[in-house]
Amino acid sequence: MTYEEYIEKNGSLTYSNVGVSMLPLLRQGRDLFTIEKSKSGRYRKYDAVLYRRPHKGAKNDTQYVLHRIIEVRPDSYVILGDNCVAKEYGIKDSDILGRMVSITRNGRTISCDSLSMVIYSRVWVTLAPVRIFARRAMAFVYRRIKRKGR
Repeated sequence: MTYEEYIEKNGSLTYSNVGVSMLPLLRQGRDLFTIEKSKSGRYRKYDAVLYRRPHKGAKNDTQYVLHRIIEVRPDSYVILGDNCVAKEYGIKDSDILGRMVSITRNGRTISCDSLSMVIYSRVWVTLAPVRIFARRAMAFVYRRIKRKGR
């Protein structure tokens, strides 16, 4: 059963993340997140959404990714993982399975609509340009140091 079918049948999907793209919010092996389809139409800036990404280089292969909407456009979204530097453009409503509505950590469920999560989302998106610049600068310095060591 696909994620799409599961959400359609059950109304929501609770799953654990794989990878580091949503650090520091979600940690692999520690947290669960719950996805629900939007009941109000389009998704909003700051929503963390689960979407389909065509896998590059593989025919009819799909990746499912949980990242945050940082810009809403008339016909698409710009999306960025909390721990990523590359924005994704052109994500359509039809690509999105649903939005993250809660996180479960150590047996405690935290609503994504809670004040602390709303503040976290807004601060993290606002700081995205600074985070991207800092990570690229660190990578540049690392490459220069590595090159000198040869």
